[in-house]
Amino acid sequence: MTCRDVIAVGASAGGVEALRALAQGLPAGLPAAVLVVLHMPREAPSALPAILSRHCALPVVAAADGEQITPGRVYVARPGHHLLLLGGRLRLSHGPSENGHRPAVDPLFRSVARSAGPRAIGVVLSGSQADGASGAVDIARRGGLTVIQDPADALYPSMPMAVSARRAPDHVATAAEMGGLLAKLTSVPLPEGLDLHMDPRLEDEVAISDVEARTTDRTPGATPAGFGCPDCGGNLFELGGEPIPHFRCRVGHAWSPESLLAEQAVATEGALWTALRALEEKAALSRRMAGRTSADGYRRTADDADHAAALIRQLIDRIADQPS
Repeated sequence: MTCRDVIAVGASAGGVEALRALAQGLPAGLPAAVLVVLHMPREAPSALPAILSRHCALPVVAAADGEQITPGRVYVARPGHHLLLLGGRLRLSHGPSENGHRPAVDPLFRSVARSAGPRAIGVVLSGSQADGASGAVDIARRGGLTVIQDPADALYPSMPMAVSARRAPDHVATAAEMGGLLAKLTSVPLPEGLDLHMDPRLEDEVAISDVEARTTDRTPGATPAGFGCPDCGGNLFELGGEPIPHFRCRVGHAWSPESLLAEQAVATEGALWTALRALEEKAALSRRMAGRTSADGYRRTADDADHAAALIRQLIDRIADQPS
């Protein structure tokens, strides 16, 4: 009898609280391995294994490269590394960041979809923007189940809602209900004779996350998007095959539309602050020169620069007031 024995969990802002509640509901002897990605700073050590250990009946460990996964254990991604499942072993990868993060949720979900297929369960908890949504679609396409935290229960509901925007999840639960739900899902036998097609795009994207020498421009279905990558400035390619596409540059940095828009907003504000500084310096220099030589031309230049600077400040205020 084959059951679902790989659970991949992704979280970001508000995720520690959600993960703690989920871990508290996992029973001893759970017949599945649990792989966890939480967005975290790349340089700082993670206290997450210790935090979850205090609330979980299962052993919780920091993932080790090459480790064979074992049912009844929780494996937590390390800072600065993507956590991947290749075959039945863990892989810690320095692959390109996704949605500005490493570790990121989408690489884990895609690798689990590829390696475990219908034996996989993808869980998306509290977080901002949309990391995990694209990977959840891949898990579903390979016959796995998708579960999201009830947006009303999440401190930051954007990540669970992004999954729903792309494909209806199989289950919605509060963080406190999640552990019991996962225990039930792992006890249900899979239908016999499942033969699910492997998408070549999925193969390529998992390989890119594992730093294999593949470039996005050769990925099936990749088309130039006309946008620049916020990480490296390279051209982005649109990867279709989903209700909402995602984007990846030649070297592999990946972005959901939500994350890309957020980064573009940051870049726009930065450009406006640079323009504001240049205009204020221009006005200051013109006034200084007006005190030393024929004043009229310099004063007009200073007034024009002040007017333009005031318009730039209004634009900055408008951007700051826009919802993220």
